[in-house]
Amino acid sequence: MKDTEKGADLTTASKSLPLIIEGKKFDWAKQYITGRQVRDLVNAPKEVELFLAIKKPWEDEMILDDDKVDLARPGIENFFFKHILLLTINDKQYKWYEQYITGKQLKDLAKIPFEDVLYLSIKKPWEDELIGNTTSVDLARPGIEHFFSTKVDHEIVIIVNGKPKSWNKEKISFEQVVSLAEGNANSDQKAYTVTYLKGPKPNPQGEMAKGDNVFVTNKMIFNATPTDKS
Repeated sequence: MKDTEKGADLTTASKSLPLIIEGKKFDWAKQYITGRQVRDLVNAPKEVELFLAIKKPWEDEMILDDDKVDLARPGIENFFFKHILLLTINDKQYKWYEQYITGKQLKDLAKIPFEDVLYLSIKKPWEDELIGNTTSVDLARPGIEHFFSTKVDHEIVIIVNGKPKSWNKEKISFEQVVSLAEGNANSDQKAYTVTYLKGPKPNPQGEMAKGDNVFVTNKMIFNATPTDKS
């Protein structure tokens, strides 16, 4: 589509070459037009990228400022712009051209395994947001959205009161930790204090209360300490 040859100058010719930009027809007096010249014709803002429409199933072609497009070929060249939305996944920046993106699209974009867990980073002290494969995230909000992923094995080992325990869920509750530690999460005779270390980014360490749930990772450490009720 692009060409670096000078091409014919039609300035003094009896006809010009047509092109279409965002649905509007223009006439150009030379055989070639650069991306920068296309932008100048419509005063396009810097935050959009220029594309040349290509017949399906082929992909549309991005046109940079110094790229040249031959307008003398058969048909009328059709240009359009895409707004750029920036995001980061695991500290690497990516571009997206739609307002919304799903967890699956994020994983496809960054080549993250489908079974890995994905989070949207949230400013502390608020918790990071778990992004499911079908969850849709609005990228048009102020600021750049930052995502990160963690690996979750089908079955992992967590350490509860110094003993390894198999676990195959994404989260674990206060009651489940106590049950693994004591075998009786509903004891009327004891209260429990549960602490944890070496957790994933959303909850690296802390204390759990009754009803709490935390994300787990392999070799995460839990301590459930029973306390007799007074």
